[in-house]
Amino acid sequence: MEKLRRVLSGQDDEEQGLTAQVLDASSLSFNTRLKWFVICFVAGIFFSILGTGLLWLPNGVKLFAVFYTLGNLAALASTCFLMGPVKQLKKMFETTRLLATIIMLLCLVFTLCAALWVSYVSYADICSLSPLHHCLRTEPRPVS
Repeated sequence: MEKLRRVLSGQDDEEQGLTAQVLDASSLSFNTRLKWFVICFVAGIFFSILGTGLLWLPNGVKLFAVFYTLGNLAALASTCFLMGPVKQLKKMFETTRLLATIIMLLCLVFTLCAALWVSYVSYADICSLSPLHHCLRTEPRPVS
């Protein structure tokens, strides 16, 4: 925790180069970027939890897919405020992270497609595409 405080305040000698790069890459001040990071991250968590809660309502699979995807996209966007969107995309598509990035983005797309356009969707289908697959195991039901 202390190292995080030093890095965020710009007192860490090792990270001074990174902090300077981050500050130079954006016209927003560090405090503004940090505030928007927190706002987007909290919104992402809120949308994800809201989507999970709406899953149990009638026609909740569609609501789950939309809000869960919005939550993940908001959480991803939050890190763009810290390092900038171009640097974020470069890091996401590095060779060491390429497979994980592709799988995560495909899961977001397939979750939306399965919930919104497939006429018969079970919770298991949706949850097998998301990290919640261990939590939600129920019998399949048709989506109206």
